[in-house]
Amino acid sequence: MKLIQKYFYQPQFPFSKEITGILVIVLIFLVFPYGVRMVDPSAAAIDPGIYSAIILAASAILIFKAGTWWIIKVIWPVFAEYSEHQFERNFKGLVNSQKVLIYLGFYLTVFYSFVFVLAALI
Repeated sequence: MKLIQKYFYQPQFPFSKEITGILVIVLIFLVFPYGVRMVDPSAAAIDPGIYSAIILAASAILIFKAGTWWIIKVIWPVFAEYSEHQFERNFKGLVNSQKVLIYLGFYLTVFYSFVFVLAALI
């Protein structure tokens, strides 16, 4: 086991995946207008609307994901620990129809909560 860990050791990154994603998307959002102006000097800051909309949508999803995961870790630390270490093993042991129901139920819950939060903000 130590031999495998020696060759396949992955150093721990000091930030979580959520924070890293948010930092990257904020950096892209800040650099994007200048990059567009390098390609087209007559472009305004939000001129290529579809690209800015994609960046804003990606940042909203990443911030929502990071916020909900942070809330789960704070309010329900046992559930966060279970989902990180044991959920995958238990999920693989389920029947296929149960897997589909759990996946779709979770996905639709997260999707609708995101839509409702976004609608409340707009």
